[in-house]
Amino acid sequence: MSNNEPPFTVGVEEEYLLVDLQTRDVDENPPSTLLQVCTERSGGHINPEFLRSQLEVSTRVCHSIAEVRTDLTKLRKIIVDVGADYGLAPVAASTHPFARSTRQMPTEKEQFFALAREMQTAARRMMVNGMHVHIGIDDDDLRVDLMNQLSYFVPHLVALSCSSPFWEGELTGLMSFRLNAFSSLPRTGLPERFASYSELRRHLDMLIRNGVIENTTKMWWDVRPNPRYPTVEVRVMDCCTCIDDSMCLAALVVCLARMLYRLRRSNQSWRWYKNVLIAENRWRAMRYSFDENLLDLARGELVPFAQMVEELIALVREDAEALGCLREVEYSRTILERGTSAHRQIRTYNEAREAGASEREALVAVVDFLTRETARAPTPDPAV
Repeated sequence: MSNNEPPFTVGVEEEYLLVDLQTRDVDENPPSTLLQVCTERSGGHINPEFLRSQLEVSTRVCHSIAEVRTDLTKLRKIIVDVGADYGLAPVAASTHPFARSTRQMPTEKEQFFALAREMQTAARRMMVNGMHVHIGIDDDDLRVDLMNQLSYFVPHLVALSCSSPFWEGELTGLMSFRLNAFSSLPRTGLPERFASYSELRRHLDMLIRNGVIENTTKMWWDVRPNPRYPTVEVRVMDCCTCIDDSMCLAALVVCLARMLYRLRRSNQSWRWYKNVLIAENRWRAMRYSFDENLLDLARGELVPFAQMVEELIALVREDAEALGCLREVEYSRTILERGTSAHRQIRTYNEAREAGASEREALVAVVDFLTRETARAPTPDPAV
């Protein structure tokens, strides 16, 4: 492609809960010095989130998935090391197996207090963590165009990232309960389609002008043009427990964006489908992950997700090779073979129960699995 192509830089944000290593419960009010030390050691890349028990990490603006892996590994290790000094550990999963959301306290910042006041019970249930992937796109209209087209792939990304099968001690039957909880907030889910950036702005400016929202950061769609940075931000994924899984999802997102840009350069675009069909696949992905078939919208029939993954790899192979992340894209096959974090959590719980553990002991076993996997170093890159 020409020198005019977007930078396709990558930035990743992840949110973690802090758990007490003795009780395995979430520490709803960890020492403020823990956050201060983490922020200082990370150079400002570890920050508070909505709840006091939450931390958010953000990588630098990276020029390769290898750089993202290095950053994310470093940031997780800082929290693991600092947390250990306080008897705490991070959990990279979208929900905690048994902690109570109503016991959590918002971080002492006015923006979080304002959110709690407006959203009420919906906000009090927000003990959930996500993974956000930013792709550098330096053209307003292109960001909107890619948002429109990336929506089709939202269910694929959900299915590969599920990490929230438990909620307050209950095995929910959903592989991504986080999306269920998050949907109680307004302006979430699949984005509307817009013909241009100016059309998007006209609609959002109406909401701002009437005081419905303060600014465009209050748009929490699955995919959005980020309101602060020149990026397309994909926000739908659960927080991956294993860093290798995070790298796979980040690689898929940037490769899909580049593939869609290639189509645009050839005056083509991904076929447009109604949100009602994409939403059905999104629901099936959050309910089953990849244990049940998804709709192939071109064929108009249900197909195995493993088949979709092979088609996805073939679709973005050129882009993965150009961006140096084919290994990470192909790691999606490993996720299928081994299971997502949600699959592994359920497996850990069932094995503990079958071995005679009580329900509480089995849930504790799941927390132990999550803290181990969160701290585990990623698979070394053979190219390094």
